[in-house]
Amino acid sequence: MPSPFPGMDPYLEGYLWPDVYHRLATQISDQLMPMLRPRYVARIEIQVVPDATPEADIGIMYPDVEVVRAHQHGHELPSASTGMDMRTAEALPITPTSLSVPLLDVEVRLATVEIRDTAHNRLVTSVEILSPVNKREPGLSKYREKRRQLHAADVHILEIDLLRRGQRPLVHPRIPPSAYRITLIRAAVHCADIWSLRLQDALPIVPIPLRTPDAEIPLDLATAFTTIYDRAAYDLSLNYAEPPPPPPLLAEEQVWVRQRLSSSA
Repeated sequence: MPSPFPGMDPYLEGYLWPDVYHRLATQISDQLMPMLRPRYVARIEIQVVPDATPEADIGIMYPDVEVVRAHQHGHELPSASTGMDMRTAEALPITPTSLSVPLLDVEVRLATVEIRDTAHNRLVTSVEILSPVNKREPGLSKYREKRRQLHAADVHILEIDLLRRGQRPLVHPRIPPSAYRITLIRAAVHCADIWSLRLQDALPIVPIPLRTPDAEIPLDLATAFTTIYDRAAYDLSLNYAEPPPPPPLLAEEQVWVRQRLSSSA
């Protein structure tokens, strides 16, 4: 069963996002390979990074955990070997704490589709699919620095942002607000091509630049997304009767989503 949405499905921005993320990277690589060979190859580079601020995604992408738990009264006290007189210890019961907050230790696997030339294995184009950790500090600054280094090394960068939450890595007053965004930064060019996408918009076909004089090749994001949605059977896991994951939709988006889901039921 296909997604009821013409473009990105906002219901996939929750706990299913890690699966969507890695399937999309694999599908992009598979789609590009026949057009790249024999002069180029697409490889998936995996980097494991800590999520220093996972609290923002608890209950959205990460499992909802119990973060508040009252301690029971009447804890046993240390033995008399601690040097405290037992009568004194009995007279001074320990005050129970009011909260028990788990310390979260989360690691995230970030996938990059790297296009390299086969002659020298040089990185030509980096396809970056943004994860929530890339869109909030400290991961946001680290990603911006990675992008700066890639651009300085004359690497093309295609940035795919299919998450409504978080901060966009590229901020410019001329870029309109949108649910999703695709950004292309070509090597040695000091400007970016932007595809600002509403919920109502289909995912675009975008160019993948290569080394001069080789022509650009197309990446059909709509086909890539439709393929992974079908193969992963996401329709069996999603409850379209509930609101999509945060952030809340705008009023006009809520109306459109209700109409869209009603017409596809």
